[in-house]
Amino acid sequence: MDLRIRDLREDNDLTQTEIAKLLGCTQQTYSRYETGEITIDINSLITLAKFYKTSIDYLVGLSDKK
Repeated sequence: MDLRIRDLREDNDLTQTEIAKLLGCTQQTYSRYETGEITIDINSLITLAKFYKTSIDYLVGLSDKK
């Protein structure tokens, strides 16, 4: 899956640790979300979509419209 979560995080000058805290997971887990090593859960996607003020479709690469 082509997640855009890394690009959004970097564009907002945030660290993996900061986003992991938002999601209630470890930095290591969040890193694995970014690399696609593990699948991010729907609740975390919802949290990120609200945080970045975008759609889940954009986060997962189904839409180019933020």
